[in-house]
Amino acid sequence: MEDKVLEFNLSLILLAEDTQPAPGGLGSMMVPLIVIMVLFYFMILKPQKNKEQSFRSMVDNLKEKDRVVTIGGILGVVTNVQRDRDEVTLRVDESTGAKIRVGTSAISRVVTDDDKNEKAKT
Repeated sequence: MEDKVLEFNLSLILLAEDTQPAPGGLGSMMVPLIVIMVLFYFMILKPQKNKEQSFRSMVDNLKEKDRVVTIGGILGVVTNVQRDRDEVTLRVDESTGAKIRVGTSAISRVVTDDDKNEKAKT
């Protein structure tokens, strides 16, 4: 009889050791979530916002005779900027004077004299 009581007590002790502690609660789950959200902001949203702001500044400063490259790789010279329609007219061929109209969102970058000098060096 004493063996059975001892065995029962031993099994209760072993069962008590196997139980897991209570979860930390809502606060312990919120900390990693907040850290992930902050990282997401600084790694994804902030750079995208800066890039968009830089692009908007470039488009706002477009003027006639600027040399530009479109997102399709077309090189041209700006002949007209229609800001109300978000449209730019480019002269793409000097000899024939061929022109195309593109949206301002199609302008990839403005070619500067510095870009020309760097290409000449390489």
